[in-house]
Amino acid sequence: MIPRAALVLGLAGVLPFLWGVGTLLSPALHSLTLNTIGPRFVGPFVLIAYGAVILSFMSGVLWGFAARSDAEHRWTGYALSTLPALWVFFMVGGGATRALLALLFGFLALLALDWQFSQWGLTPRWWMRLRILLTACVALALVAGLVLG
Repeated sequence: MIPRAALVLGLAGVLPFLWGVGTLLSPALHSLTLNTIGPRFVGPFVLIAYGAVILSFMSGVLWGFAARSDAEHRWTGYALSTLPALWVFFMVGGGATRALLALLFGFLALLALDWQFSQWGLTPRWWMRLRILLTACVALALVAGLVLG
């Protein structure tokens, strides 16, 4: 069972992705957001900016798991943990469509990294259930950004 705090905070972390999609679906929400807090918080802009932050953040999470590994997996774990942040640095950019696609592929690849760290026994037992749920939400939001943007 996923601990309540991890589930609630994980789902709260999806809210900016949903906000971005909401501003693409609702002209009123788009206008309100644009006029109240600015253009960085609407449509693909918030999806890209927040997606880059979260994908990079997940590098740190994986680094933490790698630090708990035995000598056999430590170097590999550290190296793999840098990949999401490096992916953001090298691949996210070049316009909204390219950036959203790069983030979508980055989050899907992150799920594979999560699985590997789980297979090594470095994550809590509930980790993959949480990561599948959150990745599905994020991936759907990024696809919506591609389709609607």
